[in-house]
Amino acid sequence: MQYDGEMLYLQTTEKFYICSIKSKSMSDTPYYNEIFRHAIDDYHVTDNVDTPIQNPYDSGTLENRLYLKCWIDTVQWHLEDIIRDPNINPDDALQLKRRIDRSNQDRTDLVEQIDSYFLSLYSEVEVLPDARINTESPAWAIDRLSILALKIFHMREQVERKDATPEHVEKCRSKLNVLLEQQKDLGTAIDQLIEDIAAGRKYMKVYKQMKMYNDPSTNPVLYAQKKV
Repeated sequence: MQYDGEMLYLQTTEKFYICSIKSKSMSDTPYYNEIFRHAIDDYHVTDNVDTPIQNPYDSGTLENRLYLKCWIDTVQWHLEDIIRDPNINPDDALQLKRRIDRSNQDRTDLVEQIDSYFLSLYSEVEVLPDARINTESPAWAIDRLSILALKIFHMREQVERKDATPEHVEKCRSKLNVLLEQQKDLGTAIDQLIEDIAAGRKYMKVYKQMKMYNDPSTNPVLYAQKKV
């Protein structure tokens, strides 16, 4: 991974797919949530979208990828805040939009790396004759879990605001309770999905996200410029 003062770029390598994984168990969403909270807390030490990441987990581990995933999500969360400033300079807004586009691509690439790990981990499982496929892969469900951790962090901030009205605080407290329940339910569903895959009751397939607007050969605005 490289940092150029503006954006984090992933360097996808085969090493991640074949190295040993140091996770505590094959499926442990409370542990995943700890890693996400670690990344969110670390970001908010400076609360600056240009802060270089200092990933505390060993390269080539699932923990490393989960921390990186949530760090990228956290930076993008705050980029989305900044770009909604009604007084933002239009040139700055354009640069932020392009940065967000690159961040989305990084997030997608990282989710596919995590899915490749699970696919490799359970590649030798004997799939049962009546096994079913899930609508969502493990990593895309974990992606939602990372975003949910961010929602919980920022909704809790609203609950703890000293300058907010009691009505605002109570409204946000109600939303926070729903988010916490959603986090528990989603974690249970992810654990159950991975347990089913490990037991052969479900099987997974990984489809690469074909984002056509990022591809100069499929985005008509981009490939039309080559003809000029």
